Amino acid sequence: MEQLSDLISANHFGEILKQIRTMVALVGRDGSLVSWNPAFGDYKEKSLQAGNLQECFPEKERTKIDDALKANQRDHFVAELGIDDEEKTVFYNCSLIPLDNERLIFIAERLDSDTSLQEIVQRLNRQVKMFQVESESAKKIARNKQAEVDAIVAQADELSNMDVLTFLPNRRLIIKALKDEISRVERYTGPFSISVVDVDHFKKVNDIYGNLVGDEVLKHVAYQLRDHIRHPDLVGRYGGEEFLILLPSTNAGEAAEQAARLCKFVREAQVQVNAQLLKVTVSIGVAQYMPGIDTWDTLLNRADAAMYEAKNKGRDRWAVAK
Repeated sequence: MEQLSDLISANHFGEILKQIRTMVALVGRDGSLVSWNPAFGDYKEKSLQAGNLQECFPEKERTKIDDALKANQRDHFVAELGIDDEEKTVFYNCSLIPLDNERLIFIAERLDSDTSLQEIVQRLNRQVKMFQVESESAKKIARNKQAEVDAIVAQADELSNMDVLTFLPNRRLIIKALKDEISRVERYTGPFSISVVDVDHFKKVNDIYGNLVGDEVLKHVAYQLRDHIRHPDLVGRYGGEEFLILLPSTNAGEAAEQAARLCKFVREAQVQVNAQLLKVTVSIGVAQYMPGIDTWDTLLNRADAAMYEAKNKGRDRWAVAK
């Protein structure tokens, strides 16, 4: 059977690039933009001053792009490309493919659901197994293949620590980060606080509107939390409708101020369900770590108790653990 690539002419290929929604761009080794298809052009209109690929990404993602360009080899990664028209953070499955003319092809396909993310994890795991077999049978190229294996394993590990619904760190990763932060505080001193956030009346939302709407509520709350905390802070999905925020170098009073702001942001940013707006609120429990008294789990228990105190006082509010 003849290969599809051999049967498509350059003109036909150009027409295909015009029609597909996947973003494709030709870039130089330094990331300079050479040419792109209409899908990439539509995205680039949001950053007209961008002269290179790195400037098309949010600032926190640019190091990832620089590293991929410097590696000068086929690379795959998941990256955030900003906010869509519904003010939701969007993620893309990206590829950089080196060409023979000192340029690279950049390809970005939007991840629309947790199913897409799971498919990527499965594909990465299949690639890991394939490369491991090749590494055993082809010693001459073992070093190059091992570098690819390490990169894929690292990405698969990163995705395994991500909650596939909210794109936040999952329970395993946020608890590990909590333990690490407590170890740092024990060694270097300084304040440290946490906040446990629970979505109010979440069971009622699922019962009335169904699980799909419940998922949208969780993604909505996750977006508000992630985009309205400070840069050093970290938020993860602790489980179910609960989220955990770590606040390094922060005392209980400062954490309470943040909790008040988060309650306000969640309350004011309503979720659209069909033709109506659904009001969502959260209850937050704040606790400051007490060296020599607390462990990571007692700290969590105190913050959890404060969260239930906030619920008992009427919800849509915060409380500080005693």
